[in-house]
Amino acid sequence: MKLYYFYDQEADVFYFSEGKPSAQNISRETSDDVILRLDRKTKEVKGFTVLNFSKRLKRHQPVELPITAKLAAA
Repeated sequence: MKLYYFYDQEADVFYFSEGKPSAQNISRETSDDVILRLDRKTKEVKGFTVLNFSKRLKRHQPVELPITAKLAAA
């Protein structure tokens, strides 16, 4: 599965998606300006959106997001 990401600097929003984003996914807002996109049937996380992304950045430090993921090599 391909991973897609995009940062909209004007809106200060970061988008991340496993596969192409789908209108069939449902959205759930979490705390800290994070919106999860879930598969409608399985409820698995398929992507997320981070609002006010630049406020999370600290120079030379990793960005921690409140998500968990299963990663696999193809």
